Amino acid sequence: MMTAEVFIGAYIIDIIVGDPRWFPHPVAIIGRWTRFVEGKIRVCTTHASEKKGGIVLWFSVVIPTYFITCGITEASFFIGALAGMIITAFLASLTLATRSLYEESRVVMDALTRGDMEAARNGLSMIVGRDTANLDEAGILRAVIETVSENLSDGIVAPMFYLAVGGLPLAMTYKAVNTLDSMVGYKDAKYMDIGCFSAKMDDILNWVPARITGFIIATASLILRFNWRDSWRIMRRDGRNHTSPNSGIPEAAAAGALGIQLGGKISYFDKITYKPSIGDRLKETDKKDVKNAWSIMFTSSLLMAVICIITLWIIKQ
Repeated sequence: MMTAEVFIGAYIIDIIVGDPRWFPHPVAIIGRWTRFVEGKIRVCTTHASEKKGGIVLWFSVVIPTYFITCGITEASFFIGALAGMIITAFLASLTLATRSLYEESRVVMDALTRGDMEAARNGLSMIVGRDTANLDEAGILRAVIETVSENLSDGIVAPMFYLAVGGLPLAMTYKAVNTLDSMVGYKDAKYMDIGCFSAKMDDILNWVPARITGFIIATASLILRFNWRDSWRIMRRDGRNHTSPNSGIPEAAAAGALGIQLGGKISYFDKITYKPSIGDRLKETDKKDVKNAWSIMFTSSLLMAVICIITLWIIKQ
């Protein structure tokens, strides 16, 4: 069971330290295990049975993640209460991505500020799934804002939600589900079947957190004196203008708060697609909008943390 004290520790570690490079990140371990199991399944299945293989893949990654995390948690508290709290807080911080999301997007913005478009495109390719080689500055800025707002839900609010609901094991399990979606949940020929179940399960687990995120973004916009009314209005109007049932919610809330328009022409795997527009183009997107998106991200992260801490404290009473 997660406690308010451990949650506070995890949040502070994430904000101050982020993801330390010296420590093997659980997501990287989950990713390597996913590729290993995927390879075994592809050898043992035909094209016609890949959907069933995708279900086996999902359970083969998610179930071990949950029970291994439970075992680590139990073992850490067996050492001692203080050791258990410290280890749990540290591992819980690795499920959060507030600092890493800022740092990764900051790399792109620093390159843009230097006028190094090639470095900006390369940095962006590390945090988005779309093709970045031919993006102009406006396209890069929109992509950064979209990924910051979308990952505010996937990488910050959702893990906090599951930490509060089911402690470290459930939050780490959510990270496994999210990792599976990011690795095999594509709608291309290679992953359409084997990744179908992973994509659907990610949609299910993100449904509630995405809507919480939309509400929190509107609240953060009020605190920051951005356009919170349009944040709420655009979220309700354009939140479904996305291939994902969840990603459009935080993107629309952010677009409304900033008075910009997201979506439009995007290239995936050298294939041009047109995403429905999200938001009203009250002005052209500029670098200041990314800084404002960071402000929304940090404020929303703090708001969600406060909500979770208060909830955990009330439950404890």
